[in-house]
Amino acid sequence: MEWQQLEYFRIVAKTEHFTLAAEQLAISQPALSRSIRHLEETLGVPLFDRVGRSVKLNAYGTLFLKRVDKALQEIEDGVTELKQLKDPYTGTVSLAFVMTFGLSFLPDFIRSFNRSYPQVELQLSQNTTAAIFRQLLDSEVDLSISGLLEHRNHLEWHKLIDEELFVYVPANHRLADRDSIRLKELAKEPFISFKKGYGMRTLTDRFCEQAGFVPNVVFEGEDVATVSVLVSSGIGVTLIPSFSGITPSKIKKLRVTEPECRREIGLAWLKGRTLSPSAELFRNFIIGQF
Repeated sequence: MEWQQLEYFRIVAKTEHFTLAAEQLAISQPALSRSIRHLEETLGVPLFDRVGRSVKLNAYGTLFLKRVDKALQEIEDGVTELKQLKDPYTGTVSLAFVMTFGLSFLPDFIRSFNRSYPQVELQLSQNTTAAIFRQLLDSEVDLSISGLLEHRNHLEWHKLIDEELFVYVPANHRLADRDSIRLKELAKEPFISFKKGYGMRTLTDRFCEQAGFVPNVVFEGEDVATVSVLVSSGIGVTLIPSFSGITPSKIKKLRVTEPECRREIGLAWLKGRTLSPSAELFRNFIIGQF
């Protein structure tokens, strides 16, 4: 059974006439008749009932046409997708990014890329660092922007920025009149942090350990906005990147002098995976911004 036979069968089924179908396909009627006969022999059943000079689908043909329509549509869709993949200025790019990065740099990059390449569709998703790693391994996304991922032997990695982390305290906190602190000064403070699996939670625990204590986490959030609101309400303190959405009258940002609290943000993709031209275009665009 050949793809061409299925296309011939579909046209005959639509026109219900061999002569009309042959004209539409630009082949001779005997050649078309032979092709349909061979298809019926392969399937072992007749597909048409001959009615005078026309033909009608029988029960076998009606059932088979439903499957043929679906199969040929899949082939047509596949051909279209391959054409899009060959053209870097069309197609789709999927990008996963961590919550804390999306609020700062990413919106400007997306707007700039969309202005430059309006025909490229961007599919964006926010997730935890651990979940993003799984998405890359399972080829669910083309690229990710996140903190330093574990098991980097599976990934290609390009560092974008080295980002400083700050302590945020309520405006009426005992340390609010300071510009900087040592992290160990917060050893007895309640912490507002992120859930396990988030890169910021891992970093918070690590830096606190370096400072000689385990943070007393009283609330685990999923985004910077929620964490900062809880801090401004006086529930606790937090360690996060610089965040422009705070209200200065309710929350104070402090630089950490010891230990040095920074994180790397980078662009990652699966090692050995061939990126589409549009994904390569986006990757090079992002790298070119730094």
